[in-house]
Amino acid sequence: MNDQIQQAAPAANTQPEVHDQTEEHNEKVFTPLVRQFLDYLKLERHFSDYTIRSYGADLVQFGQFLAGMIGHPNDPPPAVPPSPEEIDRRKLACEPLTVREFLTYLYGQNYSKSTTARKLATLRSFYKFLMRRGLISVNPLSTIRTPKQEKRLPKCLDVEQVQKLLDTPGDGDILSARDKAILEVLYSSGIRVSELVELDMSDLDLQEGVLRVRGKGRRDRLAPIGSQAIRALQKYFEYRAAQSGGQPLTGRVFLNKHGGPLSTRSVRRKLDKYLAIAGLDPGISPHTLRHSFATHLLNNGADLRSVQELLGHQSISTTQIYTHLTTARMKEVYDSAHPRAASPTVPLQGGQPQQDQSQPKYYPAKAG
Repeated sequence: MNDQIQQAAPAANTQPEVHDQTEEHNEKVFTPLVRQFLDYLKLERHFSDYTIRSYGADLVQFGQFLAGMIGHPNDPPPAVPPSPEEIDRRKLACEPLTVREFLTYLYGQNYSKSTTARKLATLRSFYKFLMRRGLISVNPLSTIRTPKQEKRLPKCLDVEQVQKLLDTPGDGDILSARDKAILEVLYSSGIRVSELVELDMSDLDLQEGVLRVRGKGRRDRLAPIGSQAIRALQKYFEYRAAQSGGQPLTGRVFLNKHGGPLSTRSVRRKLDKYLAIAGLDPGISPHTLRHSFATHLLNNGADLRSVQELLGHQSISTTQIYTHLTTARMKEVYDSAHPRAASPTVPLQGGQPQQDQSQPKYYPAKAG
């Protein structure tokens, strides 16, 4: 088994995993097994870079716990951190009790149930990987239950709020036109912000009004966009063409002010800016526009299966969270669909319902 670990180790990984005790997105040096697992996620499972970074951060934290660097208040951390190979040996020897102690540590650090569940999911995937590689014979996660999470409805903007947000950037210069196009495309197509920043010019067919989107797991799909989003893109491209001296536009669709690819974090900062200008909830994120896209489609009669395809969800159960409707919409559907909904309320006289004289009396059938 140790030979297998040594074979998986890149030569450059000579520093212990525990050098960084925070969950900041700094560059981390992973242990051999963690590096092997992350390579598997990237090369075989085609996970996104963001997801791989999250898995890596979770496993670094778990390695720090196993190394005694965090989560053991009664024991001082070791003077010399364990080597990466030693941390991997502890992972291979991990027992359910150790995992439960790690979860106790997370609870003590006030992690939310959703974050704890995500970290637990990372460990499940990691130990399944080790099982498939024959490095362990018993999965220490097999008896660990995922904590029950609160069911929260996704935050959603109403149509008027969306309109107010989309009108905020304007298009008086290239950066304003770019930001307006970003917001229009996010709401018009419902794509993820990570999918938006990876759009290339070759992915756009404005004549047909569709985008080719590379989704999770490298699954491509076509996403339609509306006329207002198309006009916003065309205006932005006019500015870009003027800057390039009429040269054909290539590369990424959305560029930063230096001409490089725009990052997801930059999109979030731009959104925060326009939320403040428009006086809208500062807690709104780019993903809120995706929630709003799905909710407004359903509110206007789209079927769940179509919304699933548009969102790029692999399972329709993921899409069902968007089936929450406003009270007014539910009442409207009820009033139009239920055969008794439009009947007037029967007034009471002396505590008894008034008999409608125009209708024959109703006598219930005898049981028999």
